[in-house]
Amino acid sequence: MDTGLDTRTVVSGIAEHYKPEELIGKQIIAVVNFPKKQIADFMSECLVLGAVDNQGVVTLLEPNLTCENGLRIA
Repeated sequence: MDTGLDTRTVVSGIAEHYKPEELIGKQIIAVVNFPKKQIADFMSECLVLGAVDNQGVVTLLEPNLTCENGLRIA
């Protein structure tokens, strides 16, 4: 994932909700200022944010306008 500062590996539980090709070029909201976390055989370097409905469907949070990667969440 391009954070605007660097490129990071993200491990998340969204594979059943999104195909990899749907995520390429997509701007999403993520938290990048916390320690890396080991998840199975991978190291996750940031946390993507999503809303989960009552059926467990995840909708990634994204800006409503295109903006520069790496901007602070306010």
